[in-house]
Amino acid sequence: MIIPQLGEAKYDSPVTFSVSEETFSPANVRWPGGTVPEDLLLFEIAGPRKKLFFDAKNTRAAIVTCGGLCPGLNNVIRSVTRELIRGYGVNTVLGIRGGYRGLDPDRGKSPILLTDDLVENIHKEGGTMIGTSRGPVDTKVAVDFLIQNDISMLFTVGGDGTQRGGYDLFEEARKRGHHLAVVGIPKTIDNDVHFVTRTFGFDTAVEEAVRVINSAHTEARSVENGIAVVKLMGRHAGFIAAAATVASQDVNFCLVPEVPFVLDGTGGLFAAMERRLARKSHAVLVVAEGAGQDLLDASDRRDESGNLKLNDIGPFLGDAFKAHFKARGIDMTLRYFDPSYQIRGCPANTQDALVCDFMGRHAVHAAMSGRTGLVISFLHGHFVHIPTGIIAGGSKRLELNGELWHAVLSSTRQRAMFQ
Repeated sequence: MIIPQLGEAKYDSPVTFSVSEETFSPANVRWPGGTVPEDLLLFEIAGPRKKLFFDAKNTRAAIVTCGGLCPGLNNVIRSVTRELIRGYGVNTVLGIRGGYRGLDPDRGKSPILLTDDLVENIHKEGGTMIGTSRGPVDTKVAVDFLIQNDISMLFTVGGDGTQRGGYDLFEEARKRGHHLAVVGIPKTIDNDVHFVTRTFGFDTAVEEAVRVINSAHTEARSVENGIAVVKLMGRHAGFIAAAATVASQDVNFCLVPEVPFVLDGTGGLFAAMERRLARKSHAVLVVAEGAGQDLLDASDRRDESGNLKLNDIGPFLGDAFKAHFKARGIDMTLRYFDPSYQIRGCPANTQDALVCDFMGRHAVHAAMSGRTGLVISFLHGHFVHIPTGIIAGGSKRLELNGELWHAVLSSTRQRAMFQ
């Protein structure tokens, strides 16, 4: 895949090592029949280049974080800032405050100057030191702001909408003759980005979710007919719910958006839960936030980013269980857990901290070489450059014939219980 470049790279890089311009990584690493497909996508390997497009001492850069919180945001800010300053000698790195609205002087706060000392300890804290928000910004107003502040590099940390917005900024700047490198770092705790093996924050989310599941299991088995319902993140993909289920090994039902389920009937959730309680007298159910939406009233409400607001499946299931067992004359104790915001605000664990650091540094390497319109991806064990249009074109979902979902079915035995 061809990555847009602002022009010829003429400046020698101060970084003492570099990657080959001719090194690529395949989009897929498994091929049916063992034959490499002719249309196999190849992505550039990320890393420092020998020649730079920007003269570091005359370059001003900025970073913006958008959307919901996710473990690792401060780690990314720190790594981008330090690589720019320490690795390349860039004198000015600005933090755009409050998401994209910070690019509009009439809506946002003035940017802050990020320094080596200022970002020294931010990776130990959750959240983002420069703030965030949802929603777009007027592209023309934002580019006016970038030109007036002489910003030639913008690092966008966010999801699909954020990356599409960043590409629009690049296109508008190009029309005006302003060299602007826009490099994205994909942020979604749900791990549902195409051509990204693992997004930062996912590992921390699974680890924290397991802690909650452990507590839920303790609550459920401490009473007769105890049911614990744990709602986890996952709007359209059940990666967190599935991974936490397998890591915990104490979950009896895992409900994800990819697999429809029904409540009533011999193959429904109520009957499966009754059979579980008759056998073990307690149960733990994990549900992704996007599961079972067909069971609730359709919603047409949207947030500021244009995302459809989901109905809350967790309390719905809790109330449904209570009503069902009461009608059946069966005593049952229900405990409900929703740790979503608690998990989103956690500091990154060690695995996510590593991913964040590499992604931040690779984003800087790409921008300094004049590359633009791309996001940094961790794919099949390598960091690569992915064109923004591919990332923003859709999301990945759990493969129901894949290893993770089969592990869920094995650890929960729920397939047998739903019969």
